Amino acid sequence: MAVSKFMESISSKEFTISGEVDPPKGANRATIVHQAELLKPHVVAANVTDNPLGIVIMNTLVPCHIMQNEVGLEAVYQVTCRDRNRIAIQSDILGAAALGIHNVLALTGDHPSLGDHPQAKPVFDLGSVELVDLLRTMVHDGTDYAANKLDIAPEMAIGVALSPGVDPVEPEIMKLEKKIEAGADFAQTQCVYDTKVLEKMLDATSHLDLPILPGIAPLKSVGMAKFMAANVPGVTVPKEMIDTLKNAKDVKDATIEITAGLLHDIKELGFPGVHIMPVGMDAYVGEIISRAGIR
Repeated sequence: MAVSKFMESISSKEFTISGEVDPPKGANRATIVHQAELLKPHVVAANVTDNPLGIVIMNTLVPCHIMQNEVGLEAVYQVTCRDRNRIAIQSDILGAAALGIHNVLALTGDHPSLGDHPQAKPVFDLGSVELVDLLRTMVHDGTDYAANKLDIAPEMAIGVALSPGVDPVEPEIMKLEKKIEAGADFAQTQCVYDTKVLEKMLDATSHLDLPILPGIAPLKSVGMAKFMAANVPGVTVPKEMIDTLKNAKDVKDATIEITAGLLHDIKELGFPGVHIMPVGMDAYVGEIISRAGIR
């Protein structure tokens, strides 16, 4: 039985769309409410990022709670290994369960050297595979990671990340297999802009019984497209996309059209859903979905 609306949607074979909310760099709770309200009509659930790139933002649990209880949008709680040891992670998971959060995404986390506190010491007490195993132990065994019984176990779908564009892709698939063995229920990928990468990922994961939602993020400018291609490992941006943005009279419209085209291709290839990272274009997610012919 599915423990969340998100997993229920995936299990029903309905094309499932998840979104993403970026907590503010500050204590402005209205930012969370606004983003969630824009996404709610169009997505089943939304991820809440956990200090991405090692940049300090609002604690992830708080936006998850606000989204679910004030807006009615189900949360996918992102947890990284970067900032917490196994004690703190388990404590946070129990707190999340008490708040009614039923989806968690287990991530390694970007190194602090990439963020706005490069002098910070990374923790990395666990790796992402071990984190999945820890979550499975709590959810399915009803104990903490030291085998101590929990009075009430968390009820959570466990998600993992996948970077389909890395070359060679085989080590990434081997790691995904370990995450599945450890207890993963679903996967969301890093940004994909190349249909060839999507086709290659389908072939490389055809033997796995795991729903995989490719990630897409609108390319808002030529500069963003070039930055993604140059700085994000495994991300390639086809030249024709960059040329389309470069020659567009209306860059925003071109961005929406490119993203809608990717979304259409993802559905046509047979993926069970997609993960949309709006990067500030939350208000246009509905139009992107509409232009893709999904609803």
